[in-house]
Amino acid sequence: MHPHGLPGHRVAAVPPGRALAITALAALAFVAEAGAQHPRARARELGIVPGLLPPGPRNAITDVPGVRVGHATVREGDSVRTGVTAILPHGGDLFRERVPAAIHVGNGFGKLLGVTQVRELGELETPILLTCTLCVWRAADALVAYLLAQPGMEEVRSINPVVGETNDGYALNAIRSRPITPAHVTAALAAARDGAVEEGSVGAGTGTVAFGWKGGIGTASRRVEVGGERWTVGVLVQSNFGGDLHIAGVPVGRGLGRRGVSRGAARQGAGGSLMIVAATDAPLSSRGLERLAARTMLGAARTGSTMDNGSGDYAVAFSVSPRVRRSPETQRLEVTELGNEAMSGLFQAAVEATEEAIYNSLLMATTERANGATVEAIPVAEVLRLLRERGALAR
Repeated sequence: MHPHGLPGHRVAAVPPGRALAITALAALAFVAEAGAQHPRARARELGIVPGLLPPGPRNAITDVPGVRVGHATVREGDSVRTGVTAILPHGGDLFRERVPAAIHVGNGFGKLLGVTQVRELGELETPILLTCTLCVWRAADALVAYLLAQPGMEEVRSINPVVGETNDGYALNAIRSRPITPAHVTAALAAARDGAVEEGSVGAGTGTVAFGWKGGIGTASRRVEVGGERWTVGVLVQSNFGGDLHIAGVPVGRGLGRRGVSRGAARQGAGGSLMIVAATDAPLSSRGLERLAARTMLGAARTGSTMDNGSGDYAVAFSVSPRVRRSPETQRLEVTELGNEAMSGLFQAAVEATEEAIYNSLLMATTERANGATVEAIPVAEVLRLLRERGALAR
């Protein structure tokens, strides 16, 4: 079994030990450092503290026990800026230890693969992948091939990969080249860890743009006590959308008076997309998770999103609680889940974590250049000045 919950990838005519070495080298080959730029900081480190609930120790989706995140960042020449981000709900065999899950659609102009089976069965049986719009099917095909090659999967004849996307072809990625390969997917899966999550211009967020500035991957978490038990809600976002940027209630976008996209790129406006992945260790059914997923959209709205006609805004939520897991052979389920009266605190956690994750995706992103265009990182000093003038900083 792979140390991060997925068995080692099989490579034809290559000994197993050698295959693991190739996987490790592949992960290194596809992760490149951005050019030297000013240091970035997360929202909370800068005194931007959305909401009232406390975060988990990492303030990340990986605060939910067992959840792992891995990236493969793809920068090729002067035209490709994209990648893959993998989210693994737990470290076991996900196909046979399925987790309850739900999907909420804010606006459905997107290419989220696997929706109907998740909605029908209320469960997740594969890792979740995020990538670029025209790479969804290549990533899904690679994920299926990877999983079918694992020990114990020899008789499997149906599998439901869940792959989400945002369109990074707006400025930075030659999206029509469809640059994602099976090696990138394997690298993201192999890189999955349960520690701190790399944010900003990385993985599926490498080429994204949000509110006219460099977007990317962001994450945050919240802890809440319900009925004498403490639960965690963690959120990860892939931000690539527009609107009227607000931070901590302050109209920062208007205050900056400009956008960070060079004239070499088309105007994004309010369009674009947002992928949200929400995890919790609270024992919830797919019905409770759909309610939780819906609340993440309130967090997006707080940042200024209007989810316009051309936006693909989705939330995928799952519970890692052993109390509610199921196997494909199970014919009768006996589970103990939280009731409706216990949901309000979790709703608040989802809203606050989503809002902060979006801020982190902007504040941790670095300036990117490709295809004759430049997308600048949001100017942190100016943002802090605007927030300080309005008394919106916690310190």
